[in-house]
Amino acid sequence: MKSATFAGLATFEAVARHGSLTQAAKQLHLTTGALSQQIKLLEQRLDLTLFERHSRGLTLTPEGKQLYMVVNNSIEAIEKVLEQLQGPSQNNEVRLKLTPSFAFKWLVPRLQDFYRLHPDIKVLTFADGALVDHRDSGVDLIIDYCQSANAPAKAKLLMEEYLVPVMSPDYFSGADWHLPKSWQNVTLLHDAMPWQGADKDDEWRFWFDSQGWAYENTQGHYFNRTDMAMAAAEAGLGIAMARRALISPSQVQTQVKTPEQATSGTRSSLVSPFEPVPAQAGYYLFQHHTNPAIDAFCHWLKGVASDAGLSD
Repeated sequence: MKSATFAGLATFEAVARHGSLTQAAKQLHLTTGALSQQIKLLEQRLDLTLFERHSRGLTLTPEGKQLYMVVNNSIEAIEKVLEQLQGPSQNNEVRLKLTPSFAFKWLVPRLQDFYRLHPDIKVLTFADGALVDHRDSGVDLIIDYCQSANAPAKAKLLMEEYLVPVMSPDYFSGADWHLPKSWQNVTLLHDAMPWQGADKDDEWRFWFDSQGWAYENTQGHYFNRTDMAMAAAEAGLGIAMARRALISPSQVQTQVKTPEQATSGTRSSLVSPFEPVPAQAGYYLFQHHTNPAIDAFCHWLKGVASDAGLSD
């Protein structure tokens, strides 16, 4: 088999796994146009139709499903061999990959506690992308945000998440936010990439559903990180959908009812008139290697999550 076909099969596997050209293109650092062309070339080489194309995206044909099972299993087998060959980190080292928002807002402020307990262990933290590849065995641990219903079987729930809309005190004073009509023309600030394959307004749609309100607002700005949307809310650009794990009581004043409460006796840069609602999503831990240092870090993570009152 020609090398071009092998490369095409790897591309095919990514598109089939995501069920989306857009999400696969982000993972592979290609344009959707280039990715689409590669899939068409592969189909021509194999003389097979692998995907059915329709207005809502792509679905695998019966031939595509059969090929995907073989290719996916082969890639997983290769990854397991590489994991064995690469081996775990050094005995005093933990390699951790996670999203920048969770690293900056949750993990980093708590790391001093881990170093106090384990001064000889080094934590190498990699937070270079809004989405994380769970299968990356080049690191020991991965923490990622996933929908609970679609979380991979090998993932372990670290923390359940809750959603709450937040805004600046000045923005808050403009309306009665418990009336649905007040939301028709506001600017919504979105995390457009909360998890693999998510629609860019999934979290806002979920929150409106939780309130029993119709989601009809089309005005908004989009970011690839939650903390960026929250920063935009602090600047008065609109209302962001915040995650409870990423905010602190000093940053956000919740259940505010009146403009006076939003501006008096507090230094909070964000306010919300609502209580957080369960997101049906959470932060999940993926463990690829083990050694005493990795096990110690996992034990500490779970303890901190439990103490925060966010774990199940």
